[in-house]
Amino acid sequence: MLNKLVKKYGLFFLILLVAVVLRFMAISKVPPSLNWDEISHGYNAYSILKTGKDEWGVSFPAIFRAYGDYKLPVYIYLTSVSEFFLGLSVLAVRLPSILAGIGVVIFTYLLAKELINKKVALISAFLVAIEPWSLFLSRGAFEANLSLFFIVSGIYLFIIGIKKTKWLPISVILLGLSVWTYNSARVFVPLLLVALKFIYKKELLAVWKKKSKFVVLSTILALIIFVPMFSQLLNPTGQARYGWVAIIDEGAITKINEGRNLSELSPLLARAVYNKGTYFVTQFTSNWFSHFSPEFLFYEGGSHYQFSVPRHGLIYIVNLLFFLIGLVVLIKKPNKGSLLLLTWLFLAPIPSSLTREAPHVLRAITMLPIPMIISASGFIALIEWFDKKYRSLLIVAYIIILAAFARNYLFEYFGDYRKDYSWSWQYGYEQAVSYVKQNYDQYDKVIVTKKYGEPHEFFLYFWPWNPSDYRNDENLIRFHQTDWYWVDAFDKLYFVNDWEMPSEGATFVLESKKEIDCNDSSCLLITSPGNYPYGWDKLDTIKFLNDVPAFEIYEKTIK
Repeated sequence: MLNKLVKKYGLFFLILLVAVVLRFMAISKVPPSLNWDEISHGYNAYSILKTGKDEWGVSFPAIFRAYGDYKLPVYIYLTSVSEFFLGLSVLAVRLPSILAGIGVVIFTYLLAKELINKKVALISAFLVAIEPWSLFLSRGAFEANLSLFFIVSGIYLFIIGIKKTKWLPISVILLGLSVWTYNSARVFVPLLLVALKFIYKKELLAVWKKKSKFVVLSTILALIIFVPMFSQLLNPTGQARYGWVAIIDEGAITKINEGRNLSELSPLLARAVYNKGTYFVTQFTSNWFSHFSPEFLFYEGGSHYQFSVPRHGLIYIVNLLFFLIGLVVLIKKPNKGSLLLLTWLFLAPIPSSLTREAPHVLRAITMLPIPMIISASGFIALIEWFDKKYRSLLIVAYIIILAAFARNYLFEYFGDYRKDYSWSWQYGYEQAVSYVKQNYDQYDKVIVTKKYGEPHEFFLYFWPWNPSDYRNDENLIRFHQTDWYWVDAFDKLYFVNDWEMPSEGATFVLESKKEIDCNDSSCLLITSPGNYPYGWDKLDTIKFLNDVPAFEIYEKTIK
């Protein structure tokens, strides 16, 4: 029995083991620290766990206000579960994404096996396990990665549900969870569901005739899940996040007006050529094509240091040829499986293309795992041109080459990337909070720079601060400004903009205009390097992992 299982599933379990090891290995050290989004997930989850309310006092919200970026709820609620078992820790915050990344490997195998064959499925799963795009996003607390798991598993169960109808309602639930996890899914999943309806029209009609109750149940579940989502998208809260990244912004309006002013066309024609509609279509089309550029996929990757290793492709360059061959294979062999994969690939970049930062590694995560499945299809198609006696040798050679690429990537990711880009993960806040906590009773006031973004949340999480005490703190100062919610103070902690740090004296002015006087008080100052008032005494320096100073610590005591 054991021998049969090993023979049948041995390779898959070996791939799964690789995926597990790569996603859990040194997870508390790489990425080098929890960034402000991860911290926000972690503290809101902690607040829910302890009080049933988020940091703003809202009971079990359907969307979390957080900093004013309005985070979708599923990741935070799952994090509260992991924190129940693991406490406030890096592993607890990142665990939902880690498990989702492993789950994507599993369901990629199952989906590719169902749509194509076992050989393609094994290679596809291996690529998802080791390729930079999927691996990097499986190691941080990314809502997008959790949403991807719901999408891939939901689509697989939809395909299975056509044959075994009991899985259809579960498919709807999983796809529904995806749209309450990450915003890209709110665009992609409804589009893909419409496509599925057309691709599998005959099969769905057959299910309706034979077991209509499952179709009815699935429809009811879809209404329960998707109608509130669309309703939320229609109000300002649901649109807040897109408002920051939309193609049409003030910069776009300026470009449109410049085009009209510089045009030699008549005013009427100039308006017809230069307007929001033409600008949007042109920019959207350019954005969509950019997701398929070799520079983005195979050479340079993304421009955001928190979503990929800089100047490193998202897919190993060895797969460029196989990806192209795979596309040709799918196009030349039309069937429902290939049509689904090609439609998925076509629709997936749309959410990211609606933003001005395209191509975007995180927002385009809905493309996964299709490039891996297509590359695997291309590789298998290529080796089948060779004589059977050479195929095993070619497969071994391919795996060795992939392992070499993975080795080089991992050395860079766990080495130079962790050291050189620790600043992009707000490294140093944990050390700063630890220092303040150890010396808190010695000072009347603690002043902290806002240079690296949202210091209050790091203090709340790393302390950790009791959520009820924080919400009811008499000294709590928070306000809404420029589509963001700012915190200037709580307890005896005060947060000041880096550019408003006085060059001398002991009076600080917060963004809320409140003055903090340290002339007659003992004060501790956590500031950026070299940015401190004259006459204060330096106590310590906190450095990034590349040995560059991150924070400097000063004090002013009553003499």
